[in-house]
Amino acid sequence: MLASVDVGWLWLMAATATVLHSSAMALWVPIRKFRLMYPWVWVLSGVVYLGIAGWAEGIAPRELLVLYSFALAGLTIGLFPSRKLFTTYAREINEGVTRDTYVMPRRHVVFCVAVVIVMSVASFALTRA
Repeated sequence: MLASVDVGWLWLMAATATVLHSSAMALWVPIRKFRLMYPWVWVLSGVVYLGIAGWAEGIAPRELLVLYSFALAGLTIGLFPSRKLFTTYAREINEGVTRDTYVMPRRHVVFCVAVVIVMSVASFALTRA
């Protein structure tokens, strides 16, 4: 279904997912250097992902764009319960406080992984239908 959509719309969907995820993370992690670098990490990893997976595995770019968009949306949703913890840790880092470990509740990790997997499976189902 989504694989039959014009590629321009899929690029727009991927760009929108990147902007929304980066904006959410910029709100949750109020560190200036993080806000500036984080979107570029996703853009670079997305380009590398499209290039390597498309070339090595022979997967169509349309399917990869849908998977990228859905996985990034899933990551944003999955990290939502941890947003206050991210903000607390970021403020501590800005103040110069360092911890030995930054604890993330196990249920937050499980939720994040589950949402990313569900969204990835949904993208696969929508490109194959």
